[in-house]
Amino acid sequence: MDAQIALWLIQDGLTNGAIYALLGIATVLVFAVTRVIFVPQGEFVTFGALTLAMLQANKLPGSVWLLLCIALAVAGLELYDSVRRQALPELPWRLFRILSLPLFLVAVAWGLAGRDLPLMVDVLLTIALITPMGPLLYRLVYQPLADASVLVLLIASVALHFALAGLALVFFGAEGFKTPPFTDLSLTLGSIKIAGQALCIFVVTILLIISMAVVFGYTLYGKALRATAFNRIGARLIGFSPTSAGLITFAFAAFLGAVSGVYTPRDAQSAWTVELGTRGGHGRVAWDVTAYHAWVDN
Repeated sequence: MDAQIALWLIQDGLTNGAIYALLGIATVLVFAVTRVIFVPQGEFVTFGALTLAMLQANKLPGSVWLLLCIALAVAGLELYDSVRRQALPELPWRLFRILSLPLFLVAVAWGLAGRDLPLMVDVLLTIALITPMGPLLYRLVYQPLADASVLVLLIASVALHFALAGLALVFFGAEGFKTPPFTDLSLTLGSIKIAGQALCIFVVTILLIISMAVVFGYTLYGKALRATAFNRIGARLIGFSPTSAGLITFAFAAFLGAVSGVYTPRDAQSAWTVELGTRGGHGRVAWDVTAYHAWVDN
């Protein structure tokens, strides 16, 4: 390995590390506030990447129907909860709060789909479509289990991960997508060429980390989330609902996942794989041997 290859690998590692830093912050934030080990955090990244790719291809993204389905499921849960608690007078307002934003975003995406829009408009629409999924999923899956053990919440996260992975295949399909980089500009430092996409990722990650430091250090909601992470009962006693904390936290997680998804380079790949193996045993000796090889294009 020469110095140029080493510098290129360092650049690639820093670029991927910046994206994983955002995902790590989201995962830690969700666990600190809600005790949820949020396994499906990567699904927000996938939805963001695929949504942007479909918008760039002038197609209506599958996230539109996914967001609508999740919102309708939450509305059904609210209807059941209102009937069970005999709180039907509150139902119209609660349904309005749940469905108004998703329906508005679906209408906007429907009206803009198929048009050759600037990249940044597609990026903003992508983030707007993915971010509401966070609080909706919290209301649908985790809020009814808010007082359950960490193990139960982990099992729910694993189940949600498999459900979202299957829904992604239904709404987005199995074909690959490719999107252009945010900029074709590059910076040359000595013998290494730094792509403009990597610089965008570094700048956005730094700005988001600074913004979150300001939010959690100097705003009321940020301090309330820190209080909830430190002591849920104490936060409730001073008037901040753990339910509100969970909704805000999952909105943060979905937002960071969507941002990570739109900045992740996407390039369709094709591959052939071969796997051979044998498994057996004789007496007290057992073996399990596998040989695997893949040919990857692009």
